[in-house]
Amino acid sequence: MARRRKVKEKDETLVDIVEVKGSLEESFANNKMLILGGIAALILLVGGYMFYKYGVVEPRAEEAQTSMFRAETQFARDSFALALESPGGDAEGFLDIIENYGGTKQANLAKYYAGVSYLNLGRYDEAIEYLKSFDASGSAVMSAMKNGAIGDAHSENQNWDAAMSAYSSASKGGDEFSAPYYLNKLGLLKKRQGDTAGALAAFKQIDSKFPNSTEARSATRYITLLENM
Repeated sequence: MARRRKVKEKDETLVDIVEVKGSLEESFANNKMLILGGIAALILLVGGYMFYKYGVVEPRAEEAQTSMFRAETQFARDSFALALESPGGDAEGFLDIIENYGGTKQANLAKYYAGVSYLNLGRYDEAIEYLKSFDASGSAVMSAMKNGAIGDAHSENQNWDAAMSAYSSASKGGDEFSAPYYLNKLGLLKKRQGDTAGALAAFKQIDSKFPNSTEARSATRYITLLENM
């Protein structure tokens, strides 16, 4: 009797497998066009991405890098106008790189260079525009430099509140060199605006967190001065 039950259980298992297999085959047959269409769409999507990356983006990035080298050379020489528009040797300046190579790392970095170039040329509104469009995500130091330069541009425009906000952001994201540098700017600007408590907070942060920085010595003097006012 026990043997018959085992055979019966085995037969039922086989029947279940046949039924499941048949159900799957029927489901595939009914939805074949939908399934095959999805696979085809996936293939096209992956193929399109690979073509765009290796056939479009990377060659354009190489072209942009050639121009970036010449523009960066002029930038390092403080030849900001040339770096922006005409770095020489038929190379494109930062403005053309931004316009012609959108989507590349070079075009994004060119926005930062363009912003700082305009800042040095005294064109502060353009500086702010390009600096704000620069994507510094992924680099705390570059983010600090971006916000610091924006702060400088606002300061030159005498937009003190915006300048202090930018310096505060720059100091929070900076490293051991840039953070005290922008904290010092923040403290000086707050002192100028008559915000003694805010200035003290900035200078004390330099003194406590960055005692070995270049700004620490002057911060100590300002702390003594402000506490005795």
